[in-house]
Amino acid sequence: MTGPGRRGYAPRVLAVPAVVGIAFLVLPLAALVGRVQWTTLWQDVTSTEALDALRLSLVTGLIATVVCLLVGIPLALTIARAAPRMASVLRAVVTVPLVLPPMVGGLSLLFLFGRTGWLGWTGWQVPFTTPAVVLAQVFVALPFLVLALEGAVRTSGLEYERAAAGLGAGRWTILWRVTLPLAGPGLLSGTVLCFARAAGEFGATALFAGNAPGVTQTMPLAIYTAFNGAGVSQGSAIALSLMLLVTSVLVLLLVRGWRPGQGPAVAEELR
Repeated sequence: MTGPGRRGYAPRVLAVPAVVGIAFLVLPLAALVGRVQWTTLWQDVTSTEALDALRLSLVTGLIATVVCLLVGIPLALTIARAAPRMASVLRAVVTVPLVLPPMVGGLSLLFLFGRTGWLGWTGWQVPFTTPAVVLAQVFVALPFLVLALEGAVRTSGLEYERAAAGLGAGRWTILWRVTLPLAGPGLLSGTVLCFARAAGEFGATALFAGNAPGVTQTMPLAIYTAFNGAGVSQGSAIALSLMLLVTSVLVLLLVRGWRPGQGPAVAEELR
């Protein structure tokens, strides 16, 4: 279909503020790319401080993603199969870190794990350590995985699961052979977004884990420190910013490029 029927009937003048909105999002990123010193890019990225920050971001981001998968998949399944009222309550609780200022999240973690916090009596020295970075990343990234997977599981319905149960499949078999394959696109997109959010976390990490180079200084913290006159050079900070931008674009392309094909495969297997 071509013509107005395909484009809708919104007033054409709305294209003007739409272009302004796109420009507002694109131009700052273009300005960032324009400040990159391409002749020293490799040197900036491979400096000791930059590599330490990059390594810490990737390692802690991967660990946080694994933790989110371990607790997030059961939580998503619980919400998807809960009664409507309970599901609404659980979904609201999971959504809170998305709308909460990251600094508040870091302060909350500090009051839980700090020396005078609720778990301070255990003697755990969690704040301002590398594990604190992981905990902060899990706190802010877990909702991305849970909400994406929960929506996919809820949308897939119960028909295939009932069919598998009727054929004698056990609960674990249904989970691994039916439920998760059907929700595969949601699981993949949630996992990728979870990792991207964890690797780019700043506020909660700064307050709860600190900014010690090689210990808790991730890429966002290294970038912030550089533009305050310490740590890595501004050239390295801009190079790291470019790397985070490229990573974000690749994440979006990966999520957009995934095309679900699990449903027909599961149906064929059940036949």
